[in-house]
Amino acid sequence: MDRKIIAALRINGRATYADLGRAVGLSASSVHERVGKLEAAGVITGYHAVVDPSSVGLGVTALVSIHPTDTATEDDVADALAELDEVESCYAVAGDEAFVVKVRVPTVDELERTLGRLRRIAGVGRTNTTVVLSTRFEGRPNNAGLQKDRQGGA
Repeated sequence: MDRKIIAALRINGRATYADLGRAVGLSASSVHERVGKLEAAGVITGYHAVVDPSSVGLGVTALVSIHPTDTATEDDVADALAELDEVESCYAVAGDEAFVVKVRVPTVDELERTLGRLRRIAGVGRTNTTVVLSTRFEGRPNNAGLQKDRQGGA
């Protein structure tokens, strides 16, 4: 049942408890209790508005691979990356690079300045940048596995 509630919330995080109850076949009060438990357990970590980046002036998106120096401390590099407003997401990855970050900026000129700031972070040896030409989809609800009744699951 919790998986069904999570799937419904991922589609519409603003759904009322009554709406969720109708979707999963429970009362609003039962859904409210279950959502509270999911939040307390850290399964649901927050709610947010999804905003079109272009409409707020962030028309350039790039994926930047961060290659560390031999003496880099990954935690220090990640902390420094988190200080840059332009870095929207940061993924620790396997391979030559330590991280791949998603950067959003208004212009290509600002991307160049951001790349300069990234390269000046202690522990960053070099970067490799891929500029996104268009986004086919992003941030869609990934309910893979949430519909299945798993052994010992919610």
